[in-house]
Amino acid sequence: MAGADAAGLVAGYLLDAVLGDPRRFHPVAGFGTAAGTLERRLYRPDRRSGAAFTALAVGGPALAGLAAARATRRHPVARATLVAAATWTVLGGRTLRRESRIMAGHLDNGDLPSARGRLNHLCGRDPSTLDASELARATVESVAENTSDAVVAPLFWGGLVGLPGLLAYRAANTLDAMVGHRSPRYERFGTAAARLDDALNLLPSRLTGLLTIALAPVAGGSPRETLRVWRRDRDDHPSPNAGQCESAMAGALGVRLGGRNVYFGRSEVRAFLGDGPRPAAVHLRRAARVSGAVGAAATLIAAGLALSRRHAAGFAGSRPAARLAVRRSAARLAASRAFGGLPVGRRSGR
Repeated sequence: MAGADAAGLVAGYLLDAVLGDPRRFHPVAGFGTAAGTLERRLYRPDRRSGAAFTALAVGGPALAGLAAARATRRHPVARATLVAAATWTVLGGRTLRRESRIMAGHLDNGDLPSARGRLNHLCGRDPSTLDASELARATVESVAENTSDAVVAPLFWGGLVGLPGLLAYRAANTLDAMVGHRSPRYERFGTAAARLDDALNLLPSRLTGLLTIALAPVAGGSPRETLRVWRRDRDDHPSPNAGQCESAMAGALGVRLGGRNVYFGRSEVRAFLGDGPRPAAVHLRRAARVSGAVGAAATLIAAGLALSRRHAAGFAGSRPAARLAVRRSAARLAASRAFGGLPVGRRSGR
């Protein structure tokens, strides 16, 4: 079924690239509604309750994916169709690129009210006091981070684990967005969701950084310069994963990210990432191009991971057969020696 998984991942990526997010009855939105209902039942201002909530909310989709994978293990067309549908619904690459270009259009036109009103499609910062440069910076940072969260990571886990990986990752990432932020309500309850999301993104975020380095020329950047910025600045971000993506994007675009971020009711001051000017509208279109190229490369990697599972399974399955063959050969040799060296089954006089 690894071939069906690989085909489904590629088909799902193409569906997202052509159609974008489902316009109605989005499964991720439905999951968010169900998770919100579960939260209201389980909520207590402590980490144990948050851990139970996270286990149930992520475990359910993971078990559903496992059951679907087992039900289709002898039906490759059905498996590929399921994986394609799941991949399409968990990816957000086209929407991410579209939002970046829409923001660029508002900034090109000097329409700050529309740009401020659009920012909440990408991130949770307070846009009311942001000027054009800060709106552009927020957009570039969101595109960089969400290229990992909404594109590379689900593809990575889909390639590595299949349907359970796709669904469990998207569930964990959605929970992090819902309860993983620091606030009086979620300071302790959201700890498990935030840490699970961090753990699941450790490898994909670094893969995103490396792919951004390799593909920097699509934005007019230099892989060598992008690598230099990434190695220097990637650990200066408070998130263990976002810095990997944002520093690489800063290097690819030749801009400086970071600084003071204002959220509703609080603010954070972050280290600068990259060298050069603050981003402008032109950099938003380049960031969209980088994000698209990284997503395409990640799809090929995910398909390769899925196919490698078939070879690994074949190798693992061949080992017991090889051991049995060795034991049979040894038994034949012993019997042959016992009967005077004649092959068993061919002794004369029988």
